[in-house]
Amino acid sequence: MEMAYRERWQAEIAELQKILSGFDLREERKWGKPCYTMDDKNVVIIQGFKEYCALGFFQGALLKDSKKLLVQLGQVQAARVMKFTSVKEIATKAATIKAYVREAVAAEKAGMKVETKPPEFPVPEELKEKFRSDPRFKRAFEALTPGRQRGYLFHFNGAKQSGTRTARIEKAMPAIFEGRGFLERR
Repeated sequence: MEMAYRERWQAEIAELQKILSGFDLREERKWGKPCYTMDDKNVVIIQGFKEYCALGFFQGALLKDSKKLLVQLGQVQAARVMKFTSVKEIATKAATIKAYVREAVAAEKAGMKVETKPPEFPVPEELKEKFRSDPRFKRAFEALTPGRQRGYLFHFNGAKQSGTRTARIEKAMPAIFEGRGFLERR
């Protein structure tokens, strides 16, 4: 797997690697990206996106973020990223980047972890109705692993219209009866 937008952010990636080389971290390639670890634990990762290059902190929610540089992407609970659009910006913030990395390393050495909780996915009315009309289907759904249940609930709740939710439920029924997860193939 190759890092997305690697070509576009080549100079910025090199600048971040230069800064990170000053730490007692091991550079590895994970998910096609430069990832820095300590005692086999992920600490920071360099990522390329369409509009920016980012330094991702796996336990970023633990950092003080006094400069308000960390951003939460999506629904992640622990990770935070620092975004950059130029080598000059990275060079200007080098001292701050180093301070944040030092803090992340200290948190890792101390064994600190963000306490995460599984996201709650409500059961849509259309699924409740299907459960009422087909108890066998309800038992099949409840027999799925919690992760598979969450996957289906996430998929069903992703539909804005009731008709689409109903269609998704109908389409998923054979897989649910077979005990398969949302993305599993036969």
